Amino acid sequence: MKEIIDFLKETTFIGIPLVTYLGALGAVIGGFVAKKVVAAIFARLARLSEKTKLKFDDILFAALDKPLEWAMALGGIFGALFIFSLPVEPVNLVKFRGALFLIVYVWLVIWAALRLVEGLSKWWEEAAKKTETKLDDQLVPIVRQSVKVFLYIVGVVFILQNLGYSVMSLLAGFGLGGAALALASRDTVANVFGSIVIFFDKPFQIGDWIEVGALEGTVEDVGLRTTRIRTFANSVITIPNAMFTTTAVNNWSKMRKRRIKMNVGVTYSSSPEKVRQLVERIREIIAGDENLLQDYYLVNFDNFGPFSLDIFIYCFTRSTVWAEFLEAKQAFMLKIMGAVADLGLDFAFPTQTLHVDGFPGEHKE
Repeated sequence: MKEIIDFLKETTFIGIPLVTYLGALGAVIGGFVAKKVVAAIFARLARLSEKTKLKFDDILFAALDKPLEWAMALGGIFGALFIFSLPVEPVNLVKFRGALFLIVYVWLVIWAALRLVEGLSKWWEEAAKKTETKLDDQLVPIVRQSVKVFLYIVGVVFILQNLGYSVMSLLAGFGLGGAALALASRDTVANVFGSIVIFFDKPFQIGDWIEVGALEGTVEDVGLRTTRIRTFANSVITIPNAMFTTTAVNNWSKMRKRRIKMNVGVTYSSSPEKVRQLVERIREIIAGDENLLQDYYLVNFDNFGPFSLDIFIYCFTRSTVWAEFLEAKQAFMLKIMGAVADLGLDFAFPTQTLHVDGFPGEHKE
Protein backbone atom coordinates (compact mmCIF):
# COMPACT_ATOMS: atom_id res chain seq x y z
CA MET A 1 0.00 0.00 0.00
CA LYS A 2 2.87 2.34 0.91
CA GLU A 3 4.48 1.58 -2.41
CA ILE A 4 1.31 2.54 -4.27
CA ILE A 5 1.06 5.82 -2.37
CA ASP A 6 4.71 6.60 -3.00
CA PHE A 7 4.25 5.78 -6.67
CA LEU A 8 1.28 8.15 -6.95
CA LYS A 9 3.19 10.90 -5.22
CA GLU A 10 6.31 10.51 -7.27
CA THR A 11 4.68 9.99 -10.66
CA THR A 12 3.64 13.24 -12.30
CA PHE A 13 1.67 14.32 -15.34
CA ILE A 14 2.46 17.80 -16.72
CA GLY A 15 4.21 18.46 -13.46
CA ILE A 16 1.35 17.50 -11.16
CA PRO A 17 1.49 14.29 -9.06
CA LEU A 18 -1.08 11.61 -9.83
CA VAL A 19 -2.26 11.67 -6.22
CA THR A 20 -3.45 15.24 -6.80
CA TYR A 21 -5.52 14.11 -9.78
CA LEU A 22 -7.03 11.31 -7.71
CA GLY A 23 -7.86 13.73 -4.91
CA ALA A 24 -9.54 16.09 -7.37
CA LEU A 25 -11.49 13.19 -8.91
CA GLY A 26 -12.57 12.09 -5.45
CA ALA A 27 -13.75 15.61 -4.63
CA VAL A 28 -15.86 15.76 -7.81
CA ILE A 29 -17.35 12.31 -7.19
CA GLY A 30 -17.99 13.21 -3.56
CA GLY A 31 -19.78 16.37 -4.65
CA PHE A 32 -22.15 14.53 -6.94
CA VAL A 33 -22.74 11.80 -4.35
CA ALA A 34 -23.59 14.55 -1.86
CA LYS A 35 -25.98 16.00 -4.48
CA LYS A 36 -27.84 12.68 -4.65
CA VAL A 37 -27.93 12.44 -0.86
CA VAL A 38 -29.37 15.95 -0.54
CA ALA A 39 -31.98 15.14 -3.22
CA ALA A 40 -33.04 12.04 -1.28
CA ILE A 41 -33.20 13.98 2.01
CA PHE A 42 -35.36 16.71 0.51
CA ALA A 43 -37.64 14.17 -1.17
CA ARG A 44 -38.17 12.63 2.27
CA LEU A 45 -38.75 16.05 3.85
CA ALA A 46 -41.24 16.93 1.10
CA ARG A 47 -43.27 13.79 1.82
CA LEU A 48 -43.27 14.57 5.53
CA SER A 49 -44.26 18.20 4.98
CA GLU A 50 -47.31 17.11 2.96
CA LYS A 51 -48.73 15.62 6.16
CA THR A 52 -48.55 18.94 8.02
CA LYS A 53 -51.16 21.68 7.82
CA LEU A 54 -48.52 24.34 7.28
CA LYS A 55 -47.95 25.40 3.68
CA PHE A 56 -44.71 27.29 4.32
CA ASP A 57 -42.61 24.16 4.90
CA ASP A 58 -43.67 22.77 1.49
CA ILE A 59 -42.67 26.06 -0.15
CA LEU A 60 -39.37 26.24 1.75
CA PHE A 61 -38.28 22.69 0.87
CA ALA A 62 -39.30 23.16 -2.79
CA ALA A 63 -37.27 26.40 -2.94
CA LEU A 64 -34.11 25.02 -1.35
CA ASP A 65 -33.81 21.52 -2.83
CA LYS A 66 -32.31 22.31 -6.25
CA PRO A 67 -29.97 25.11 -5.09
CA LEU A 68 -28.62 22.95 -2.27
CA GLU A 69 -28.19 19.97 -4.61
CA TRP A 70 -26.10 22.06 -6.99
CA ALA A 71 -24.25 23.62 -4.06
CA MET A 72 -23.02 20.11 -3.21
CA ALA A 73 -22.07 19.26 -6.80
CA LEU A 74 -20.34 22.58 -7.42
CA GLY A 75 -18.68 22.27 -4.02
CA GLY A 76 -17.04 19.07 -5.22
CA ILE A 77 -15.86 20.79 -8.41
CA PHE A 78 -14.44 23.75 -6.50
CA GLY A 79 -12.89 21.33 -4.01
CA ALA A 80 -11.06 19.76 -6.93
CA LEU A 81 -9.92 23.19 -8.12
CA PHE A 82 -8.64 24.07 -4.65
CA ILE A 83 -6.59 20.85 -4.53
CA PHE A 84 -4.54 21.98 -7.51
CA SER A 85 -1.81 24.55 -6.97
CA LEU A 86 -2.76 27.14 -9.56
CA PRO A 87 -0.22 29.66 -10.88
CA VAL A 88 -0.42 33.39 -10.21
CA GLU A 89 1.73 34.35 -13.21
CA PRO A 90 1.16 35.46 -15.93
CA VAL A 91 -2.53 35.25 -14.95
CA ASN A 92 -3.53 35.07 -11.30
CA LEU A 93 -5.68 31.94 -11.51
CA VAL A 94 -5.89 31.71 -7.72
CA LYS A 95 -7.69 35.05 -7.57
CA PHE A 96 -9.87 34.05 -10.51
CA ARG A 97 -10.78 30.79 -8.75
CA GLY A 98 -11.80 32.66 -5.60
CA ALA A 99 -13.85 35.18 -7.56
CA LEU A 100 -15.60 32.41 -9.50
CA PHE A 101 -16.36 30.58 -6.26
CA LEU A 102 -17.89 33.74 -4.80
CA ILE A 103 -20.00 34.49 -7.90
CA VAL A 104 -21.34 30.94 -8.15
CA TYR A 105 -22.39 30.67 -4.51
CA VAL A 106 -23.89 34.16 -4.38
CA TRP A 107 -25.93 33.19 -7.43
CA LEU A 108 -27.04 29.96 -5.70
CA VAL A 109 -28.27 32.00 -2.73
CA ILE A 110 -30.10 34.42 -5.04
CA TRP A 111 -31.57 31.46 -6.96
CA ALA A 112 -32.88 29.94 -3.73
CA ALA A 113 -34.35 33.29 -2.68
CA LEU A 114 -36.03 33.73 -6.09
CA ARG A 115 -37.57 30.26 -5.85
CA LEU A 116 -38.81 31.06 -2.36
CA VAL A 117 -40.36 34.32 -3.58
CA GLU A 118 -42.04 32.49 -6.47
CA GLY A 119 -43.46 29.83 -4.14
CA LEU A 120 -44.75 32.38 -1.63
CA SER A 121 -46.25 34.43 -4.48
CA LYS A 122 -48.17 31.42 -5.80
CA TRP A 123 -49.42 30.70 -2.29
CA TRP A 124 -50.53 34.31 -1.92
CA GLU A 125 -52.10 34.20 -5.38
CA GLU A 126 -54.18 31.14 -4.46
CA ALA A 127 -55.32 32.82 -1.24
CA ALA A 128 -56.14 36.02 -3.14
CA LYS A 129 -58.47 34.15 -5.48
CA LYS A 130 -60.60 33.13 -2.50
CA THR A 131 -61.21 36.73 -1.41
CA GLU A 132 -63.97 38.93 -2.81
CA THR A 133 -61.72 41.91 -3.56
CA LYS A 134 -59.41 41.78 -6.57
CA LEU A 135 -56.95 44.26 -5.08
CA ASP A 136 -54.75 41.48 -3.73
CA ASP A 137 -54.87 39.68 -7.12
CA GLN A 138 -53.46 42.83 -8.67
CA LEU A 139 -50.90 43.35 -5.92
CA VAL A 140 -49.33 39.86 -6.15
CA PRO A 141 -47.53 40.26 -9.53
CA ILE A 142 -46.29 43.75 -8.63
CA VAL A 143 -44.81 42.60 -5.31
CA ARG A 144 -43.36 39.46 -6.92
CA GLN A 145 -41.53 41.40 -9.63
CA SER A 146 -40.40 44.14 -7.23
CA VAL A 147 -38.83 41.64 -4.83
CA LYS A 148 -37.14 39.77 -7.69
CA VAL A 149 -35.62 42.97 -9.08
CA PHE A 150 -34.43 43.86 -5.57
CA LEU A 151 -32.76 40.46 -5.16
CA TYR A 152 -30.98 40.79 -8.50
CA ILE A 153 -29.68 44.22 -7.51
CA VAL A 154 -28.51 42.99 -4.11
CA GLY A 155 -26.72 40.04 -5.73
CA VAL A 156 -24.90 42.20 -8.28
CA VAL A 157 -23.88 44.78 -5.64
CA PHE A 158 -22.66 42.05 -3.28
CA ILE A 159 -20.59 40.39 -6.01
CA LEU A 160 -19.05 43.68 -7.15
CA GLN A 161 -18.26 44.69 -3.57
CA ASN A 162 -16.54 41.37 -2.80
CA LEU A 163 -14.60 41.42 -6.05
CA GLY A 164 -12.89 44.56 -4.82
CA TYR A 165 -14.89 47.17 -6.69
CA SER A 166 -16.05 50.22 -4.79
CA VAL A 167 -19.80 50.28 -5.30
CA MET A 168 -20.02 53.87 -4.06
CA SER A 169 -17.43 54.91 -6.63
CA LEU A 170 -19.40 53.15 -9.34
CA LEU A 171 -22.57 54.92 -8.26
CA ALA A 172 -20.71 58.23 -8.29
CA GLY A 173 -19.47 57.41 -11.77
CA PHE A 174 -23.02 56.76 -12.88
CA GLY A 175 -23.85 60.24 -11.65
CA LEU A 176 -21.70 61.67 -14.43
CA GLY A 177 -24.05 60.18 -16.97
CA GLY A 178 -27.16 60.80 -14.94
CA ALA A 179 -28.77 63.01 -17.54
CA ALA A 180 -28.21 60.48 -20.30
CA LEU A 181 -29.43 57.64 -18.05
CA ALA A 182 -32.57 59.57 -17.13
CA LEU A 183 -33.25 60.27 -20.79
CA ALA A 184 -32.73 56.63 -21.74
CA SER A 185 -34.90 55.35 -18.89
CA ARG A 186 -37.76 57.82 -19.16
CA ASP A 187 -40.02 55.22 -20.79
CA THR A 188 -39.27 52.76 -18.00
CA VAL A 189 -40.02 55.40 -15.36
CA ALA A 190 -43.25 56.28 -17.16
CA ASN A 191 -44.25 52.60 -17.21
CA VAL A 192 -43.51 52.19 -13.50
CA PHE A 193 -45.55 55.31 -12.78
CA GLY A 194 -48.32 53.81 -14.91
CA SER A 195 -48.33 50.67 -12.75
CA ILE A 196 -48.69 52.89 -9.65
CA VAL A 197 -51.65 54.64 -11.28
CA ILE A 198 -53.25 51.27 -12.07
CA PHE A 199 -52.77 50.11 -8.50
CA PHE A 200 -54.22 53.19 -6.82
CA ASP A 201 -56.83 54.38 -9.34
CA LYS A 202 -57.91 50.81 -10.18
CA PRO A 203 -59.28 51.46 -13.70
CA PHE A 204 -59.35 47.69 -14.07
CA GLN A 205 -58.43 44.51 -12.24
CA ILE A 206 -57.10 41.12 -13.26
CA GLY A 207 -59.85 39.25 -15.07
CA ASP A 208 -61.63 42.40 -16.31
CA TRP A 209 -62.65 42.80 -19.94
CA ILE A 210 -61.19 46.14 -21.09
CA GLU A 211 -60.74 48.15 -24.26
CA VAL A 212 -57.74 50.48 -24.65
CA GLY A 213 -57.71 52.31 -27.96
CA ALA A 214 -57.93 49.62 -30.63
CA LEU A 215 -56.91 46.86 -28.17
CA GLU A 216 -59.50 44.71 -26.42
CA GLY A 217 -59.34 41.64 -24.20
CA THR A 218 -59.18 40.22 -20.68
CA VAL A 219 -56.49 41.39 -18.25
CA GLU A 220 -54.16 38.49 -17.37
CA ASP A 221 -51.26 40.13 -15.57
CA VAL A 222 -50.26 43.58 -14.29
CA GLY A 223 -46.51 44.09 -13.89
CA LEU A 224 -44.20 46.96 -13.06
CA ARG A 225 -43.63 47.85 -16.71
CA THR A 226 -46.33 46.15 -18.74
CA THR A 227 -49.82 44.70 -18.60
CA ARG A 228 -50.72 41.53 -20.52
CA ILE A 229 -54.15 41.22 -22.13
CA ARG A 230 -55.61 38.01 -23.56
CA THR A 231 -57.55 38.92 -26.71
CA PHE A 232 -60.70 37.16 -27.84
CA ALA A 233 -58.59 35.60 -30.62
CA ASN A 234 -56.63 33.97 -27.73
CA SER A 235 -53.43 35.90 -28.44
CA VAL A 236 -51.61 37.91 -25.76
CA ILE A 237 -50.95 41.63 -26.14
CA THR A 238 -48.32 43.30 -23.94
CA ILE A 239 -49.15 46.95 -23.27
CA PRO A 240 -46.72 49.44 -21.66
CA ASN A 241 -48.28 50.74 -18.45
CA ALA A 242 -47.51 54.32 -19.51
CA MET A 243 -50.29 53.96 -22.08
CA PHE A 244 -52.90 53.82 -19.31
CA THR A 245 -51.96 57.31 -18.12
CA THR A 246 -52.69 58.89 -21.51
CA THR A 247 -55.36 56.67 -23.10
CA ALA A 248 -58.97 56.20 -22.05
CA VAL A 249 -59.74 52.73 -20.68
CA ASN A 250 -63.18 51.29 -21.36
CA ASN A 251 -63.87 48.65 -18.70
CA TRP A 252 -66.68 46.51 -20.06
CA SER A 253 -66.69 44.36 -16.92
CA LYS A 254 -68.01 47.32 -14.94
CA MET A 255 -71.29 47.28 -16.88
CA ARG A 256 -74.27 46.91 -14.55
CA LYS A 257 -76.52 46.15 -17.51
CA ARG A 258 -76.14 45.71 -21.27
CA ARG A 259 -77.90 47.75 -23.89
CA ILE A 260 -80.04 46.70 -26.84
CA LYS A 261 -80.50 49.48 -29.37
CA MET A 262 -82.16 48.83 -32.72
CA ASN A 263 -84.70 49.99 -35.31
CA VAL A 264 -87.49 47.80 -36.63
CA GLY A 265 -88.76 48.88 -40.04
CA VAL A 266 -92.16 47.91 -41.47
CA THR A 267 -93.47 48.65 -44.94
CA TYR A 268 -95.20 51.89 -45.91
CA SER A 269 -98.38 49.91 -46.64
CA SER A 270 -98.82 49.53 -42.86
CA SER A 271 -101.74 51.49 -41.43
CA PRO A 272 -101.21 53.96 -38.55
CA GLU A 273 -103.31 51.76 -36.26
CA LYS A 274 -101.22 48.67 -37.01
CA VAL A 275 -97.99 50.58 -36.33
CA ARG A 276 -99.45 51.81 -33.03
CA GLN A 277 -100.43 48.24 -32.09
CA LEU A 278 -96.92 46.98 -32.93
CA VAL A 279 -95.36 49.62 -30.67
CA GLU A 280 -97.63 48.53 -27.81
CA ARG A 281 -96.91 44.86 -28.42
CA ILE A 282 -93.15 45.43 -28.25
CA ARG A 283 -93.58 47.37 -25.00
CA GLU A 284 -95.60 44.45 -23.60
CA ILE A 285 -92.87 42.03 -24.69
CA ILE A 286 -90.23 44.03 -22.81
CA ALA A 287 -92.40 44.37 -19.71
CA GLY A 288 -92.98 40.61 -19.59
CA ASP A 289 -89.46 39.42 -20.41
CA GLU A 290 -87.56 38.35 -17.27
CA ASN A 291 -84.24 38.67 -19.11
CA LEU A 292 -84.81 42.39 -19.74
CA LEU A 293 -84.84 45.26 -17.26
CA GLN A 294 -88.13 47.09 -16.90
CA ASP A 295 -86.88 50.17 -15.02
CA TYR A 296 -86.12 52.09 -18.21
CA TYR A 297 -86.89 51.36 -21.85
CA LEU A 298 -88.11 53.21 -24.95
CA VAL A 299 -90.25 51.99 -27.85
CA ASN A 300 -91.53 54.65 -30.26
CA PHE A 301 -92.45 55.17 -33.89
CA ASP A 302 -89.39 57.23 -34.69
CA ASN A 303 -88.82 57.93 -38.38
CA PHE A 304 -90.14 57.92 -41.93
CA GLY A 305 -87.21 56.12 -43.48
CA PRO A 306 -86.29 55.93 -47.18
CA PHE A 307 -88.15 52.62 -47.53
CA SER A 308 -89.64 51.87 -44.10
CA LEU A 309 -91.59 53.14 -41.12
CA ASP A 310 -89.01 52.91 -38.34
CA ILE A 311 -89.76 51.91 -34.73
CA PHE A 312 -86.96 52.77 -32.32
CA ILE A 313 -86.24 50.23 -29.52
CA TYR A 314 -83.98 50.97 -26.55
CA CYS A 315 -83.74 48.60 -23.57
CA PHE A 316 -81.29 46.65 -21.39
CA THR A 317 -80.62 43.03 -20.52
CA ARG A 318 -80.11 41.95 -16.92
CA SER A 319 -76.97 39.95 -17.69
CA THR A 320 -73.78 41.56 -18.95
CA VAL A 321 -72.20 38.22 -19.90
CA TRP A 322 -71.82 38.23 -23.67
CA ALA A 323 -73.23 34.75 -24.32
CA GLU A 324 -76.23 35.34 -22.02
CA PHE A 325 -76.77 38.78 -23.57
CA LEU A 326 -76.89 37.26 -27.07
CA GLU A 327 -79.38 34.63 -25.92
CA ALA A 328 -81.63 37.26 -24.36
CA LYS A 329 -81.39 39.49 -27.44
CA GLN A 330 -82.17 36.58 -29.76
CA ALA A 331 -85.27 35.60 -27.77
CA PHE A 332 -86.43 39.24 -27.76
CA MET A 333 -86.00 39.64 -31.53
CA LEU A 334 -87.86 36.38 -32.22
CA LYS A 335 -90.79 37.66 -30.13
CA ILE A 336 -90.79 40.87 -32.22
CA MET A 337 -90.89 38.79 -35.39
CA GLY A 338 -93.89 36.91 -33.97
CA ALA A 339 -95.67 40.18 -33.14
CA VAL A 340 -95.10 41.52 -36.66
CA ALA A 341 -96.52 38.31 -38.16
CA ASP A 342 -99.52 38.27 -35.78
CA LEU A 343 -100.48 41.82 -36.81
CA GLY A 344 -100.22 40.99 -40.51
CA LEU A 345 -97.36 43.41 -41.07
CA ASP A 346 -94.23 42.97 -43.16
CA PHE A 347 -90.66 43.94 -42.48
CA ALA A 348 -89.38 46.51 -44.95
CA PHE A 349 -86.32 45.97 -47.07
CA PRO A 350 -84.48 48.39 -49.38
CA THR A 351 -86.65 49.09 -52.40
CA GLN A 352 -86.76 51.72 -55.14
CA THR A 353 -89.63 52.88 -57.29
CA LEU A 354 -88.71 53.85 -60.83
CA HIS A 355 -91.08 56.32 -62.50
CA VAL A 356 -90.86 56.23 -66.31
CA ASP A 357 -92.16 59.39 -67.88
CA GLY A 358 -91.92 58.02 -71.38
CA PHE A 359 -89.94 55.99 -73.89
CA PRO A 360 -87.93 57.29 -76.85
CA GLY A 361 -90.05 57.64 -79.97
CA GLU A 362 -93.33 57.97 -78.11
CA HIS A 363 -95.37 61.12 -78.58
CA LYS A 364 -97.29 62.53 -75.70
CA GLU A 365 -100.80 63.74 -76.43
